[in-house]
Amino acid sequence: MVESYYQAFEAYRQQHPFDGQPSALYNPVNYIMELGGKRLRPILALMGYELFNPNYEAALPLAYAIEIFHNFSLVHDDIMDAAPLRRGKETVHTKWNLNTAILSGDVMLIYAYDYLLLLDAPDRMTDILKVFNRLAREVCEGQQMDMDFETRSDVSIPEYLHMIELKTSVLIAGALEMAGLAAGASAEDVRHLYEFGRNIGLAFQLQDDILDTYGEAAAVGKQIGGDIVQNKKTYLILKAQELASDPDRSTLATLMSTPTIDPKSKINAVKALLDKMNIRQQAQDTKTQYQNDAFAHLSALSIPAANRIALESLAHALLDRIS
Repeated sequence: MVESYYQAFEAYRQQHPFDGQPSALYNPVNYIMELGGKRLRPILALMGYELFNPNYEAALPLAYAIEIFHNFSLVHDDIMDAAPLRRGKETVHTKWNLNTAILSGDVMLIYAYDYLLLLDAPDRMTDILKVFNRLAREVCEGQQMDMDFETRSDVSIPEYLHMIELKTSVLIAGALEMAGLAAGASAEDVRHLYEFGRNIGLAFQLQDDILDTYGEAAAVGKQIGGDIVQNKKTYLILKAQELASDPDRSTLATLMSTPTIDPKSKINAVKALLDKMNIRQQAQDTKTQYQNDAFAHLSALSIPAANRIALESLAHALLDRIS
């Protein structure tokens, strides 16, 4: 069933390429938009809209606006992270140059607003734009927090969870919230949609943290332990710092604050400490808590239970994945 939303979105995207001039500005936009990905956020927007209005094609401009914004944020994130690859391909600033990537990202943000304004929801447009502005601001706040954490040794778990909520979760939640508004849902249903998305987003990121350390390389499609090698402060590391004895805390702090010379040895040493404190289960329990909260909000929607099945199935597929 998800495939039909994906195909509808891809058809709309291909019918609306960025063909303006100068081509040096728009070619990078087409490039990043054509790199693919799960198209999770636009699919959620279409599904959220259909919960209250069967004509989900009417929400395609919203879905496109959300995906344009998401990819704009990726272009700029890649610059800040000095990342050479995105989805296995050269990043925009690597393929072109830094100035082009900045400017092409900027124009994407402007086009996101243009597509939002194509929605046929005149009575709700002001509210939709307010939501979009809020989540766009929060995504920027989350990115800054993430960068700040790189130089801090005192990051707390609540701070980390707030960061991933802003950086990852609010755009998922906002896609559903705006879809509900556009479809004419009640204020209470819009709130439940947002909370469903917010909790799913948090659980989704926690699953990523778990998979990076404990996934199977063949299934995940990348080397396991990348977060450890890069000294990232994930939920697993922060929970271990919270629970560790003083000697183990000191060992972990040393491992996670020095440049990686021998990746395999470092990964094994950190995982041994995590296993000693049963951190994988701790992270899984927290993920399950967010997952349960998400489905509680989904169940609270004032729609027939049968109408929620597709969205519930997609959420389970995302959160039960092994890659």
